[in-house]
Amino acid sequence: MNEEFKVTPWEVSGKVDYARLIEVFGTEPIDDKLLERWKRITGSVPMALQRKIFFSHRDLNWILDLYEKGEKFVLYTGRGPSGNTHLGHLMPWMFTKYLQDTFDVPLYFQMTDDEKYLSRDELSIKDTLGFSYENALDVVALGFDPKKTFIFSDLEYNKTLYRIAIEVAKRLTFSTAKAVFGFDNSTNVGMIFITSMQSAPAFLPSVERGKNVPVLIPHAIDQDPHFRVTRDIAPKLGYYKPASVHCTFLPSLAGSDKMSASKPETTIYTTDDPKTARKKVLSAFTGGRVSVEEQRKLGGVPSVCAIFQYYYYLFEEDREKLNAREQKCVRGEIMCGECKQELAGRVVSFLERHQEKREKAKEIIDEFIVSDYSAAYDKLKRPQDKKEVAKLKKSMKEYCSVKEGDRIQIKKTKELE
Repeated sequence: MNEEFKVTPWEVSGKVDYARLIEVFGTEPIDDKLLERWKRITGSVPMALQRKIFFSHRDLNWILDLYEKGEKFVLYTGRGPSGNTHLGHLMPWMFTKYLQDTFDVPLYFQMTDDEKYLSRDELSIKDTLGFSYENALDVVALGFDPKKTFIFSDLEYNKTLYRIAIEVAKRLTFSTAKAVFGFDNSTNVGMIFITSMQSAPAFLPSVERGKNVPVLIPHAIDQDPHFRVTRDIAPKLGYYKPASVHCTFLPSLAGSDKMSASKPETTIYTTDDPKTARKKVLSAFTGGRVSVEEQRKLGGVPSVCAIFQYYYYLFEEDREKLNAREQKCVRGEIMCGECKQELAGRVVSFLERHQEKREKAKEIIDEFIVSDYSAAYDKLKRPQDKKEVAKLKKSMKEYCSVKEGDRIQIKKTKELE
């Protein structure tokens, strides 16, 4: 891979060459022919596909083949909860929401809190469980269908996932894990198992329904190595290979690399207050000149401007208006300060709306979250042996909450009687 950039499931740095990534990872580009087919099936092409924000895929045509034959697919995506959600995380989730609405399909959303605990020395289990809850609020705030959306933490759904993961693990050699992920003798044993856990939701719909179910995984391209392994193992277990559709990275406000929690000053979080968000935008890197006079004479360089990229990725849906802004910049007819001020207003407005929905999500999040505990509560509601009921009640009086990571009683058992 080009030494000027690096893309792994745990690190993205440098100016990413996406055409080169397609070659290295062996994926397929989303070309005009596929976009024409998409429009014929759905009636339109969303901004994320028009602008090549989602630019690459594996077996997307196969998913559409099945859909046209009347066989629906299931969506699966997720989040590694190592901190608060930022706009770069929202971008693929928004496209996933579009897919759910357009194709009327279920979504399985995995919080890989186990992986973040294992890979980040500074994080405790309590931390990653807490971030799972906080990140889930952002997912719910985007408006997913509660009847078709299932959010789960690996740490709290492990009984369900483990039986599938162990079948994957049996067929995944350490040699393959080292070759794909670069593990060495210093890698902890838990990390070697993580791909097996991330493979499990791709097969869970088939296990639940007792038949093969096609799965489509929208995700950022850096997670592709996990799912390449998943696809290699799927036929050995008798399952369909999951299809994938890959997105690019939302740049940081510094103008390079992807937006990252490791650089909070160049990252816009969904929990940022208006003053903080505005300050970050106004401090962003642009492709502007050193003076107003020079800007008017030579024009700006929108191709390297973080501000323009944010309009492109999220904050200007109208293509004609985006093109007009680009041309004004190139001709020196608009100053960087003007673009920054307008974008800051749009970002603040978006955050205020999202935070209002996020607050309301706290009241309905239980409709989305599934866990081994929720399955046990379902059992309590069904008639069964009194000794079994008593045993379940005793074991469930306390458990590790996804919200706080503390041991608390989440529901009085008498309410279930």
